[in-house]
Formats: sequence, structure tokens, C-alpha cells
Amino acid sequence: MLHSLLLNNSLCLKDSALAFGLDRRRPFVADTHRRSGRWRSPEAAVIPNHHLPMRSLEVKNRTSVDDIRSLRLITAIKTPYLPDGRFDLEAYDSLMHMQIVNGAEGVIVGGTTGEGHLMSWDEHIMLIGHTVNCFGSSIKVIGNTGSNSTREAIHASEQGFAVGMHAALHINPYYGKTSMPGMLSHFETVLSMGPTIIYNVPSRTGQDIPPTVIHAVSQNPNMAGVKECAGNDRIKGYADEGIGTWSGNDDECHDARWMYGATGVISVASNLVPSLMHSLMFDGVNSSLNSKMMPLIKWLFHEPNPIALNTALAQLGVVRPVFRLPYVPLPLAKRTEFVRIVEDIGREKFIGKKDVQVLDDDDFVLVGRY
Repeated sequence: MLHSLLLNNSLCLKDSALAFGLDRRRPFVADTHRRSGRWRSPEAAVIPNHHLPMRSLEVKNRTSVDDIRSLRLITAIKTPYLPDGRFDLEAYDSLMHMQIVNGAEGVIVGGTTGEGHLMSWDEHIMLIGHTVNCFGSSIKVIGNTGSNSTREAIHASEQGFAVGMHAALHINPYYGKTSMPGMLSHFETVLSMGPTIIYNVPSRTGQDIPPTVIHAVSQNPNMAGVKECAGNDRIKGYADEGIGTWSGNDDECHDARWMYGATGVISVASNLVPSLMHSLMFDGVNSSLNSKMMPLIKWLFHEPNPIALNTALAQLGVVRPVFRLPYVPLPLAKRTEFVRIVEDIGREKFIGKKDVQVLDDDDFVLVGRY
């Protein structure tokens, strides 16, 4: 029996060797003819970015650029926290569900509103992956994988697309600003990853993305469009040339959509009133609703976003009143003003089921280490 087992094992090894082109019956003979030729480097050594998984000539993303270009209401989704500063995924999932049932077509995960700049990249990519896994069949997931470092932007985008995000949001390099040729090179590099929205917000980056740069990259097959915060005249210029645009300013988005040719809005206010923002983007000109929204929108941006939004969501009872520093809640007078705004618009128009309340200072948790 032992002899039979050894024989069978020998035959298996022989078959494996033959399958790989090795025959143990023949002695190894060096291929001196092939070795005498000039050595050539492998393709990966001479073609830049050969190993990048999202090259523009390859189709590896389930979503087309046209699918992204058609989105009208995209919410820059809030990231809620537990008292120790970790993500509150149960509250996050509830926020996502409320966006979907009220008509949002896409979400920006880990953007300015979602405090991606306060996340580690591990947290950032995990949240993108979680969103895709739980909600990716119902809503488009756009990961904010931009950075002022091209290397980081490439790496984060690779990971974001690997976990299934449908598109990336990319900002121009901030703080350590670059030249126009450098900005163009940065965008050309990150656009190779997959469908991309470029984000222009000079008030935060300190540097405008001029139309010359957008025109130069607009022919890239992965260019979905621009989130533009530099005003509706800029949006009209792009729209007239067939470049997709989303207003980045809630107070201008109604006019941008119906008078200046914007595709839609990437909104902060839709975290609170997604059904009303849906009406502004889908139901045609509605100046009365737009005017009714202005006190809320003005309140939301009295302090840098997302300070007011975080305060509002806590007072609506849909997230815990936890802030990652350096963000802190609005003062008591502004918290009281929010309650009046909710009453004027109607509590039923806001997300959540609890009564809106004025929280005390001691109700808030400020986390510096998380």
C-alpha cells in the first residue's frame, strides 16, 4: 500500500512539472542563444504608472461618467460620532437612509461637511467602503479622495475605487499652492483613476481653479464636471461649453440650476431638508420656496461649515452632540435661533422624528483625541 501511495505521488509531481513546461527526464540546458541578446526591461519599468489600477484606458468602475454627470441632488453627508470620537455608524446609516428616501441621488463621503480632513485615511476609506456596501445600489457614492499631495490623492483614489466608490471628488492643491502648470499636471494625474468631479472653492484653498485649467482637462474621458463655488457667472460659462457643473453654494443653487445651466447642487442644507432641496432641483423655478429657505441657509453658513450643521443635527436629535475639535457648537443665541427657523419652515420638513430643542453647553462633548 505504501508503495502504491509513493507511486501515485510521484506521478502527480511529474504531471505538475509537465504542466509548467518542466520535464525532469531532460537535463537543464542553458539557453545561451537567448541570453546572448540584449537585456530588455519589463514593460512596467518603462511605462509610467503601469501598475495604477484605474488607468483611463481601462474600464474597471461600474459607473460611467455619464451616470455621474446626470446627478442633480448630491448631499455632502455629515459624519456623526460616538462620545469617544469614533464614527457612529448606526446614526450614519440612518442619515443615509433619510437622504435616499427623500430623493438624494448621490453623496459626498468625507468631504468638508463630512470632516474628511479630521479623519485618518484608514477611517476615510473605511467609511467610503461602508457606504458603498450598505447603500451603493441605491445612491451614487462619491469619495472625497483629494489632497494637496498628488501622491496621497493617487493612493486614496486607488483605495476608494477598489472598495467600490462610483466617483472621486478632487480639490486643487491647497496651502502649499502650486503653479498653473503644476495644478494642471495634478488634475491630469488623478483623473486617470476613474470618474472625477473637480472641486473649486477658493475661500478654502486660497487659490482659484481658472477656466483655462478646467478647459484643458475637460476632454479627459474621466472628467465628470466641476463643483463650482466661484459664482453663477462661472457656472454659466462652463454650461454654455457643455461642461457639467454643480453649484457648491446652497444660497445660489436654485438660480444656478434654472437660470445658469447647472446640472444641480452639492448641498449642505440637504442634510437637514433633503425633500425641499429635491424640490429646488427637480420641480422647476420656485422662487417662493427658495426665499423661504434663505434664513436656514444663511444660518448654516454664519460660521464656517460644518459647525452650524453639526449643531443643528444634534438639536434635531438625529446625531449625538459630539464634536471633533477644532469644531465647537454654535453659541446659545444661535442655537435658539435655529429652533425658530425650524418652526417657521415646519418640523415635518426636517429629518428625524424628535422635537427640535435648544441644547445646553454641557450637553455637548468635545473630543480632541479619537
